[in-house]
Amino acid sequence: MNSSGERRRLPGLTVRDGLIPHPFDVENGVRTSGLVAGRHLKSGHAHDRHATAYFGVAPSVFHKLMGRWERTRPAAEISETTFIDVGAGMGRAVLLAAEMPFRQVIGVELHPALVRTARRNVAVWRKAGRVKVPVRVVQADAAEFAFPAEPTVLFLFNPFGAVVMRRLLKRLARAFAERPGALDVLYVNDEQAWVLEQQKGFARLFSGKVPRSRADNAADKRILDNQPDGEYASAPYEDCSIWRWMGVE
Repeated sequence: MNSSGERRRLPGLTVRDGLIPHPFDVENGVRTSGLVAGRHLKSGHAHDRHATAYFGVAPSVFHKLMGRWERTRPAAEISETTFIDVGAGMGRAVLLAAEMPFRQVIGVELHPALVRTARRNVAVWRKAGRVKVPVRVVQADAAEFAFPAEPTVLFLFNPFGAVVMRRLLKRLARAFAERPGALDVLYVNDEQAWVLEQQKGFARLFSGKVPRSRADNAADKRILDNQPDGEYASAPYEDCSIWRWMGVE
C-alpha cells in the first residue's frame, strides 16, 4: 500500500507500527491482524474513552472456549441460537462463528473503520463459501444495541471498561428479564468479570485459563513483541469465563 493509504489506517495497523500478519490472515486472505490501543479508537461516541484495545482473538482460544460452552448444556440447540460478538473489531470471531451452525451471526462494533474492514472480511469469507449462516456486522454502541428475541450467546474479548460493561449488563438484564437461561456470555480476557459478579441474575459456569495452541502462541508473541510501544505482553493463555443469565426473582 502507498504512503497515503498507510496514513489512513489506524495506528497499529501499519508495518511501521510493527504490524505482523497473523497466520490466520495469511492463510485465509483476510485482514484481522494488528493491535490498536484504546486511545486511538476514536469514533466520536461518548463511550470512546472506555475502549480497551483492538486485537484479534486467537482462533484456538475461540474454538476451545466454544467447546466448553457447548458442554454447559445451553438452553437451546446451536441452530436456534444467535451469536453476537460485541466489540467485533475487524471480525475474526465473526468469521470463525460464521462457520458454525448458529441461527445467525452478528458483529457489533463502534469504530467505523473497523466495521468497514470486518464487512470486507465477511465478503471474502462468503466468496470462499465459508459463511454457513446469515452474517452481518453493524456499527453500534453495545449498550444501545437491540438484542434479538431468540436464545443468544454473547462473545466479548475485553472490548471496554467497567462503565460500558455495567450499562451493557443492565440492558441485557432488561432484554432477557422474562427469558432465564436464554443468554450466555463468553468472556475472553475477562478483566471486568467482577462487574458480572455484581450484576444480579448472572451465574458463572466456568472460569479459568484457556491455552493458545502452540502456533497461535508463537504468532501472538511475535506480533506483540514487535509493537514499538511495548504496551501489551503476551501469554500462552487467556483468562476466560462463561456466564448464564438465570433471571432475577
